[in-house]
Amino acid sequence: MRRAAYKRLHKMARNYAKEYANYHSRPEQIKKRSARNKARRLAIKLGKAKVGDGKDVHHKDGNPLNNNSNNLRSMTKSKNRSFARTKTARKKRV
Repeated sequence: MRRAAYKRLHKMARNYAKEYANYHSRPEQIKKRSARNKARRLAIKLGKAKVGDGKDVHHKDGNPLNNNSNNLRSMTKSKNRSFARTKTARKKRV
């Protein structure tokens, strides 16, 4: 049985405390998260995004630590999160 189907049937609740302890609190994840937040603030400052627009700030090269203004653009959440990703988080080449 697929995981998504299993979750729907069994209504598994997420353990956010465990998830934070195991993943989100790691120093490299904290660094990436702060870089993404910084990118959002920069895009707003440059006029590439607006507060509350419901869009993601996309890093063209897939590196969340590269906040060069030429590397940022605003796009819908569904579009930004639908790219097939490789191990290095770049778009998969077809």
